[in-house]
Amino acid sequence: MSADEKFDAVIIGAGPAGAACAYVLAKHGKSVVLVERGGDAGSKNVTGGRLYTYALELVEPGLYREAPLERKVVREQIMMLGANSAVTMDYVDYEFGEGVPQSYSVLRAPFDEWFAAQAEAQGAMVAPGILVDELIEEDGKIVGIKAGDDEIYATVVIAADGVNSFIAQKAGLRKDIEARSVGVGAKEVIELPEKVIEDRFNLTGDEGAARVLVGCADGVLGGGFLYTNKNSVSLGVVLNPPDLAQNGKQIHQILQDLKMHPAIYPLIKDGTTIEYGAHLVPEAGYHGMPSKLYRDGLVVVGDAAGLVVNTGAIIRGIDLAIVSAVAAAQAILKNENVSNVGPAYVQELAALQLTSTMKLYANFHELMSNRRMVSVYPAMANDMLKVLFAVDGKLPEKMDKAMLKVLKKHVTFGQLLADGWKGFKAI
Repeated sequence: MSADEKFDAVIIGAGPAGAACAYVLAKHGKSVVLVERGGDAGSKNVTGGRLYTYALELVEPGLYREAPLERKVVREQIMMLGANSAVTMDYVDYEFGEGVPQSYSVLRAPFDEWFAAQAEAQGAMVAPGILVDELIEEDGKIVGIKAGDDEIYATVVIAADGVNSFIAQKAGLRKDIEARSVGVGAKEVIELPEKVIEDRFNLTGDEGAARVLVGCADGVLGGGFLYTNKNSVSLGVVLNPPDLAQNGKQIHQILQDLKMHPAIYPLIKDGTTIEYGAHLVPEAGYHGMPSKLYRDGLVVVGDAAGLVVNTGAIIRGIDLAIVSAVAAAQAILKNENVSNVGPAYVQELAALQLTSTMKLYANFHELMSNRRMVSVYPAMANDMLKVLFAVDGKLPEKMDKAMLKVLKKHVTFGQLLADGWKGFKAI
């Protein structure tokens, strides 16, 4: 393809961010090519996963109703695991299903394939099986991409190629990814009959549950998740790579041990593992974002821009990826000088409150990197509940003394105060 024959936009990566950007641009008449290194959209993507539907509403009102989503999340759960026990906080809100539901569980392979097809239906060209080797640069401006012997020219390039973004690195917007700034995730999709899932998780119809798991990683920094799908559950862990190495642990073994935990096994018993995947996840939040999200002729969106939030109770990635893609598309549509669209992109991110959202949770990463949060406090919570409910026929110890004894067994008052202050500053 010659430089005289060029697209308005070439988008690298057919995940949710890439598909969303392609959809919006193509719908408004822009010539768009969406390239994907996998054999098809979604073939190389892994996530927990969960989608907050407001993001799809930004792409197209009502679009979420057509999407291949799994279960509407009405039960939000936090489970703190002890060695052979568990404390679960279960928040149920059936109004999550009123109007536009807050979130659904999602399986990435069918969702990404569907989303890319929707972009194609709007007029975008979807080109799978293309590995981008280089960016084409002229006079300091990005003007296209090289893939093998092929060159594709465009007015603007959108990097939506994931957490370890080769394109952002080639553009000089970020260095090689640091191990401490990401988590390594491993997930199994375990098939179970629909009725079994509903019975085990106290669900009805298309209702779903999203469960965060704390204290599930044998002392390694990180946590786990469990989402209910229509005919399966997604169970996984996201752990800190340096901490894994330092402790000599294997992530697949930690996941296997989690499956055998007495509080988890009954939920997946008799299930069949139909999918296993591993993936890097941005973990540093706002502090892990590149200092600049664009250069002349190129913008970076989604995981490639580090747009993930982990509060310890919820993990947000897909929605932020889609929002950033919509912001990029709107910036392109609103500006005549499309190649220098970066400043307008930043303004759109602010207008959609994505930048302020990232800043709001900027210090949560530091809070969740406290080892006591993932090992000591879950064990302490389980011990305290055991004191509360245990009956053995003997005279019970006074409750305040019993609880104080449990607390001192796990932490000092100094550690408790320090962690409390750190938590207060984080929020």
